[in-house]
Amino acid sequence: MNAPARPLRKRPDPQALEAVLEGLRPRFGDRLSTAEAVRAQHAATVTWVPPEPPDAVVYAQTTEEVAAIVRLCAEHRVPVIPFGTGSSLEGHVNAPYGGVCVDLSRMDRVLRVNAEDLDCVVEPGVTRTRLNAHLRDQGLFFPIDPGYDASLGGMVACRASGTNAVRYGTMRENVVALTAVLPSGEIVHTASRARKSSAGYDLTRLLVGSEGTLGITTEITLRLQGIPEAISGGACPFPSVRAACEATILTIQSGIPVARIELLDAGQVAACNAYSKLTLEEAPTLFVEFHGSEAGVREQAERFGEIARECGGGTFAWATEAQSRTRLWQARHDAYWAALARRPGAKGVSTDICVPISRLADCVEETVADIEETGLVATILGHVGDGNFHVLPLVDVADPGEVARVYGFIERLIARALSMEGTCTGEHGIGQRKMRFLVDEHGAAAVELMRVIKRAIDPHDIMNPGKVLVP
Repeated sequence: MNAPARPLRKRPDPQALEAVLEGLRPRFGDRLSTAEAVRAQHAATVTWVPPEPPDAVVYAQTTEEVAAIVRLCAEHRVPVIPFGTGSSLEGHVNAPYGGVCVDLSRMDRVLRVNAEDLDCVVEPGVTRTRLNAHLRDQGLFFPIDPGYDASLGGMVACRASGTNAVRYGTMRENVVALTAVLPSGEIVHTASRARKSSAGYDLTRLLVGSEGTLGITTEITLRLQGIPEAISGGACPFPSVRAACEATILTIQSGIPVARIELLDAGQVAACNAYSKLTLEEAPTLFVEFHGSEAGVREQAERFGEIARECGGGTFAWATEAQSRTRLWQARHDAYWAALARRPGAKGVSTDICVPISRLADCVEETVADIEETGLVATILGHVGDGNFHVLPLVDVADPGEVARVYGFIERLIARALSMEGTCTGEHGIGQRKMRFLVDEHGAAAVELMRVIKRAIDPHDIMNPGKVLVP
């Protein structure tokens, strides 16, 4: 394999940057900004990753405009950073080497809904809630729900999943085809709308999860689902996180087609009670939801209740009325902000791992013990139906000792997941903070193959540099 390309280790030459800006101004006018406040907004990170603003922000409205921006930046070797809603958690939208941020939020059209084929074509700035509002009258919905109202382009970039993944899969399974602009400025279409194909390399899967390092997605073809006839859901407390995890494992192994099954530890339940005005028992709790026919969801809920009782769980109070379910799941989606309220002034360090479902109980139990032994304030919640859970330490960043303990805890958490044949991130992505764990997970040869792909597509390392791969 060839030697690594020379990485960008400093900001672009001022003359090169000015040449790019001069080239963009006539076409984009007031859609190009170098204002400090706008630049800072496009480096805002949800967690404690320090913000690194771009040199300029340009708001694109078409695929052709994105291609024009990228071609100009490629000509002058100026970095390009794609931006959706800025809700990513691992520093994906930062510009460590400066450059031009391409904001895709104005590319927000639903281009086509093919109801008969159960798919649709959207631009990357469309958010998941807006798409589902558009689809509702046709009896369809898009099932991937990462919690935040993320843009679909960002969800493609980070290979998002979320609460419904246990039944409907992740973005990997629900993206049919893409239109993307490569680092050269060339526009490519990765696939047709056919439900399956064996024609050539799977370029769609290559770009899904590439975190903006191989290209910028400008159109997305997505799989859709019919809105279920009936939905039931509820919450069930357990005496321990192990008991809750064992109930999850038995539910999955029993073949119950659960749509969502989410774990909240006792601390997270207490935070949600206070923030969302719930009255749940402050114990490890599973939030569960079933989709199907009225008879089907009733049977599924009853079978889950039996499993919960076998594992020592309390009463599974389930409901079919939309208002009660919506309140419960809104509290789950607000869990991050609820947890932050437990320690005002602290920063949240949201991290995630994923392990085989058979190792879930061991991994969560060992993680709880680690939190207690380390003396951290942290909550656990996650999409445990597919072995994925999140930990949110709340950190006083002015305390170097506490910061060091958190870093040590995250390293042990990832090592624990890898020792159980898991992954260092189930859905957050690598971004800036988890690059060095890729070799531990995949091996040096596999990571070097990733570098070969990156160099072949982006030889000058202009596309979202400083993410995913250590040069």
